[in-house]
Amino acid sequence: MSKTVTALNGASWEGGIAHISEAPLQGMITLRGDLNSAAMIKAATGATGQKMPAQGAAQCAGDKGICWMSPDEVLVLCSYAEVGKTLDKMRVHLGDAHSLAVDVSDARALFVVKGANAREVIAKLAPVDLKPAAFTPGMFRRTRMAQVPAAFWMRDEDAFHIVCFRSNAQYMFDLLKTAAQPGSEVGYFATS
Repeated sequence: MSKTVTALNGASWEGGIAHISEAPLQGMITLRGDLNSAAMIKAATGATGQKMPAQGAAQCAGDKGICWMSPDEVLVLCSYAEVGKTLDKMRVHLGDAHSLAVDVSDARALFVVKGANAREVIAKLAPVDLKPAAFTPGMFRRTRMAQVPAAFWMRDEDAFHIVCFRSNAQYMFDLLKTAAQPGSEVGYFATS
């Protein structure tokens, strides 16, 4: 039996203004349907122990969370080893509600950008207002980063989590490293 691995085998880079790393395997389930229905809310919150996020937000703790993707979609995060059990639990809560719950764990890659300049690295790549007053921990955006679709959220003030398609993992890693090159600080978010 082959060993399951991340797209880049846990690659990391510390040579610049932020630390870039591929996160360990993460369970990810796309859940689509009426996000206001009791069945959908129970499926997502029951699987994670997190509250249903508002538009543009993520509710995450540890390897569990719920990220708002669109008016009819959330990304449910869980332990990679527990994806099957989590899906089964979600389907019980969904019952016969019109919905879609699909394991996308192996179709995605997850990266973490950490450090005092993490915000600056992400701002170079995404058309999102990342001023500290405009984008705070717990906020989530689905966007493009350079040439690829991606989504990101802040776990805390100096850490961003980025999810993209697994097929774009090497491109994303290289892109993040380029944006974090030594001496590339712009200083836009520096406080006086």
